[in-house]
Amino acid sequence: MTGEDRSPRGRREKRAKPPLTEASLRDLALHYAARFASTGARLESYLARKIKERGLAEDADGRTVEVDIPALVARLVELGYVDDDAYARMRARELGQRGYGARRVEESLRHAGVGEGLRRAHAPGEAESRRAAALMARKKRLGPFAAGSEGHDPLLARKAHEKAVAAMLRAGHQYEHVKTVLAARGITAVEEWIAEAQEAEGTDDKW
Repeated sequence: MTGEDRSPRGRREKRAKPPLTEASLRDLALHYAARFASTGARLESYLARKIKERGLAEDADGRTVEVDIPALVARLVELGYVDDDAYARMRARELGQRGYGARRVEESLRHAGVGEGLRRAHAPGEAESRRAAALMARKKRLGPFAAGSEGHDPLLARKAHEKAVAAMLRAGHQYEHVKTVLAARGITAVEEWIAEAQEAEGTDDKW
C-alpha cells in the first residue's frame, strides 16, 4: 500500500533566500518605494528589517559587505522616489477625510518618521479640524447625528455622552471641538460652526 510521505524528509523544504548584497538591497528599496507611499525613515526601517532577516553577503575575501543604508535612502529621496513632504500631505488629508483630529494626524506622521517642521506644516487648520470632528460624529452617530436610542433616561443619556466624548478624544479631537459638536442642537448648527471657520480662513471645502 502506498501513500503520501509525511515524514520530514518527504516534505519540500522552503528554500532560504540568499544574503543581501548592495545591489539586491537597492532593488528591494526601489520595489518598496514603487509599491508604497513612504518616508525616508520608514524605508530605512524596512531595509534594516530585511538585513536582520537575511543577513548581508560576503565578498570574495569572506568579509561581510558594508552597505550605507542612509546614503541609499538619501539617493532615492534625491531622485524623488521617496518624498516625506508628499507623504505627510497625503496622510494628513487621508486621516482628516476619515474624521480623525489633529492629534491623531500628528501622531501618525511622527510614527512614520516625518520631521517636526513638516508635521507642523501639514497640521490641520481650524476649519479642517472642525470638519473632521463633524465627520467623526456623523460616522459614529454621535451628538446631533445620534439615533437617540437612550430615550429620556438621564442615566443612559449621561453614559452615552461620556462614551461619545471618549470616542472623539481617542480620534484625536480637541476637547472644545468635541464639546461643541456633541452639544449642537442639530446638524445645521454644526454646518454653521464649520462655515464660520471656513469663512475666517477663506476656504469652502465640503464635508
